[in-house]
Amino acid sequence: MKPRLSTTVIALLLSLLCNIAAAQNRAGWIWYPGDFEIWLSNQMQATRSERDAYFLPFWRLYSHQPQVNFARRVELAAPEDIVVHAEGKHAVTIDGKFAQGDQQRITVPAGKHHINIQVYNPASPPAIHVQGKTIRSDDSWAVGPRPYPGAEGPQAVLASSWNLHAPAAPPSQYKLPTREIPAKTIARGKHSLFVDFGQETIGYVKLKNLRGHGKVSLYYGESLEEAQSPETCEILDHYTVADSRGDFTSDRSRAMRYVNIQLGEGMTADDVTLMYEYLPLTRRGQFKSSDPELNRIWDVSVRTLELNTREFFLDGIKRDHWLWAGDAVQTYLMNYYSFFDNDAVKRTTRALRGADPVDMHINTILDYSLYWFIGVQEYYLYSGDEAFVKSIYPRMVSLMDYVLARRNANGMLEGLPGDWVFVDWADMPKDGELSVIQLLFARSLEAMASSADIAGDHQKAAGYRQISDELKAKIMATFWDAGQQAFVHSRVQGQLNRLVTRHPNMFALMLGYLDPAKEAAVKRLLMGDKAAKITTPYMRFYELAALAQSGQHGYVTGQIKDYWGGMLRDGATCFWEQYDPRQKGVERYAMYGKAFGMSLCHAWGASPVYLLGKYYLGVTPTRPGYAAYTVEPDLGGLEWMEGTVPTPRGDIALRVSAKRIEIATADGQGVLRLSSATPPRAGAATVRSLGGDRYEVDLMPRSNLAVDYAARIQH
Repeated sequence: MKPRLSTTVIALLLSLLCNIAAAQNRAGWIWYPGDFEIWLSNQMQATRSERDAYFLPFWRLYSHQPQVNFARRVELAAPEDIVVHAEGKHAVTIDGKFAQGDQQRITVPAGKHHINIQVYNPASPPAIHVQGKTIRSDDSWAVGPRPYPGAEGPQAVLASSWNLHAPAAPPSQYKLPTREIPAKTIARGKHSLFVDFGQETIGYVKLKNLRGHGKVSLYYGESLEEAQSPETCEILDHYTVADSRGDFTSDRSRAMRYVNIQLGEGMTADDVTLMYEYLPLTRRGQFKSSDPELNRIWDVSVRTLELNTREFFLDGIKRDHWLWAGDAVQTYLMNYYSFFDNDAVKRTTRALRGADPVDMHINTILDYSLYWFIGVQEYYLYSGDEAFVKSIYPRMVSLMDYVLARRNANGMLEGLPGDWVFVDWADMPKDGELSVIQLLFARSLEAMASSADIAGDHQKAAGYRQISDELKAKIMATFWDAGQQAFVHSRVQGQLNRLVTRHPNMFALMLGYLDPAKEAAVKRLLMGDKAAKITTPYMRFYELAALAQSGQHGYVTGQIKDYWGGMLRDGATCFWEQYDPRQKGVERYAMYGKAFGMSLCHAWGASPVYLLGKYYLGVTPTRPGYAAYTVEPDLGGLEWMEGTVPTPRGDIALRVSAKRIEIATADGQGVLRLSSATPPRAGAATVRSLGGDRYEVDLMPRSNLAVDYAARIQH
């Protein structure tokens, strides 16, 4: 007898099907690609302050287009009513004829038609929301500066959207959600409240049942010492409150662990909480191991990244609220092993690039323009989002045209007037042709070639590859010092500066630009003391990635525990912008000539998320969007580890010990690669020898596999 479904189960299934159908026919707000992202980033970046003064960006801010046309061709079997909402003045035409009267509720006749909605809005990005039975606004609409985009070839592009669906909540009103969280401790003085929220956080301070009138001053601190220093803390707010009896909430989202609240004479408050402000995220990536300290490093890294993942990927939540390309490209990679939020990557990429024409590097920083190209190519590898690459490609071309026009007579890049050559906060000369800049330039050209191929621009792709190949040959001939067995630092007016720094050497290793002999020499350099140590998590990210990629996992484990573990031992609840273990006490928080200038919750501090996900769990896409991938786990001295890596095709979970690897795969074709002292056993799966102690096993989509092997543990 076949089992029967209960009426309750049938009702639930019908409800689910109805919800799916409704979601598939759900309209969303749409706009010209980049316009909302540029506008929203401008709003956010203009909020930075230094004590009582606004601190505005020092680079060019672009604007949205004030007028945009949205177009869609439809074919209807019957007339259809549509409801149109627009941000700005708008006019609707059907087949070139204006809809008269009510511009919000319009009937589209049966048959084939061309709908065009023209919107003018100088204050915020023109956007529309259209909902009918079958006609709805989504990213299949054509948008452009002229009427009837789509009929004009290159003038037309496809609209952008996000998860903004409510007609009554247009893009210009977007705000991050909040939820109330309690204080961990509150120390009360006669006219003060000193609050500790227990860990780094961000949001709006709320005073419960504030009574009286007068001045309310809030002095924020990422550290206890900062909050206790009203004269030198970085962030503060002053409010004048009229006679009141009720809750008071600050109007500025601030980063803090501590807040020192000073109240006017006679004022009291019953309690203090925080309206925690956040971007809804799901922690898909996981990591746990036999090492409790490493586990805590992972957890604090994810917390650091989570706080800095907001409307865009920020560098730090306290100080800047600006978008920096170098910081962002690292957070993209961390994101792929934690949240896999593609929308945050796309928003940040568009906002950083801005609009045309190009007259300066991104953030004015030469190397940041180069990272931006690399970030687009890496996004495509992890996401498989071909549509985004095609959409952003024209602005890739215009930025690369700007970069290429600034090459010197040697075909290399060096800082020109108006350029900031950053590389790192390290104390090193930055004039002339820096070898690390040329390596990043070569990689950016490779990224540009890949994107050109995706966009169907094969002639440009071939040109970019040729320039990159020629440049790589020049780099090796110019900067490799056979005597020192390393890349030297720079060339200025034809004269080599034979200083050896870690930066070009680790990038050459990570990018795979070295033959085996040079690779071995560079690994020795990076694991020794010949070159000055790096003190920022920003460049430690690349240094340790290069070493892990070349198989030095045991060394990397020690470095992670020493560096990031050192921050934890010094009281960190998120990871910092810079860390020098030789500094103690309050001096640790000084930077930029200010007592508390350093960020204690900095996105580039979350490097272990990427390092442990990619090089220890070992999951890496080999074809866009994880259509194919490798799993190459390495314990790096651990007894065991387990974790989950998110992909667009589902999560890949694995548990690894010195004797056994267990994997639950996602869709896509995977390959497990491993080293084993004896031939591994993988049940019915075929084990192939790669020579020596190296083996590989095919991973079937949506399957479970256990492999018994004999690992050689690194210590």
